[in-house]
Amino acid sequence: MTKKFKAQTVSIASGDVELSVLVQALSVTHLQLQAQAARSVDTALVVRNWLFGWHIVEFEQGAASRVQVYGKQLLVRLSDELVRRGLKGVSVTNLKQCRSFYQTYPEIGQTPSDQSAMPPNTQKLAEHLCLGWSHYVVLLSVSNAQARSFYEIEAQQGSWGVRELKRQIDSGLFERLALSRSKDEVRALAQVGQVLAKPADVIKNPYVLEFLDLPEHPAYSEHQLEMAIIDKLEHFLLELGKGFLFEARQKRFTFDDNHFYVDLVFYNRLLRCYVVIDLKIGSLTHQDLGQMQMYVNYFDRYVKTAEEAPTVGILLCYDKNDALVELTLPENSNIYAAQYQLYLPSKEELRQKIQEAEAAWEAAQ
Repeated sequence: MTKKFKAQTVSIASGDVELSVLVQALSVTHLQLQAQAARSVDTALVVRNWLFGWHIVEFEQGAASRVQVYGKQLLVRLSDELVRRGLKGVSVTNLKQCRSFYQTYPEIGQTPSDQSAMPPNTQKLAEHLCLGWSHYVVLLSVSNAQARSFYEIEAQQGSWGVRELKRQIDSGLFERLALSRSKDEVRALAQVGQVLAKPADVIKNPYVLEFLDLPEHPAYSEHQLEMAIIDKLEHFLLELGKGFLFEARQKRFTFDDNHFYVDLVFYNRLLRCYVVIDLKIGSLTHQDLGQMQMYVNYFDRYVKTAEEAPTVGILLCYDKNDALVELTLPENSNIYAAQYQLYLPSKEELRQKIQEAEAAWEAAQ
């Protein structure tokens, strides 16, 4: 091979590499702007639908005679006319959702000084509407204003998809968090979402593990429960909540030539502490609580660093006796016993528990 031919081959290869870099740069740019365009289109749809609702409500409230003339046929006639003009997404059902959207979020884009009959500025609306239209349609199904505000904040902060948002609503996440909080803390949930400031903030009661597809009765072993969780680890992390990172399963440590195994070990980057979880398929016993105390003590003394917060222990059990837990554990313990259930709770069940919690709040004042 001549020197001239070799130099030509190297030049072509070098050119191919440079061309590949250019192709990659253009591809990334295209995908980024394509995603940005999709977000812009979705934001525009949300703004449009809010404004549709505003116009419809303004029309309905503008004159008493309009109610007599159009009545329940207003949205039917409106839909027919808009479809005739080629507009999409203007069925009677969609127009009802637009009206409900505005009525649920009337404050968006307005200030206390707004007295004008003119619709709000679209840019101002876009700044306040941070989710997609499908998200807002799901949120409209939540009648409790505090719960709806909480889910809206969490969906935005957690970048939840529509499916995850529906799952969290169906599992009663707000209600389950509210049950372990004071009245003021529940109010804070609705205003700022879930904030992890102390270990108790990560606890839910119950944890809902319907995604494991296990039977609703404890006819499985703890090993089977553990393996089901590992198989659906992504779902389990979402159920645990914010900031959780998985470290190990069946984490072994040795003490006085005895081997001990912790079922699941996580780390919470927001609390900056280890979270160890032990799984129990039956009723919780005082021996289980004592064992968890040993696990927590071991991690605090031999695993965590001086800069990290104390270890949190969670006993995830099918059934528990609150009096037994309170009697066994010392005050201000970092150990929590929480039940799990393998089916989505009914709304009535959660509503009843919330009413009981509200009664307890009122009695404590």
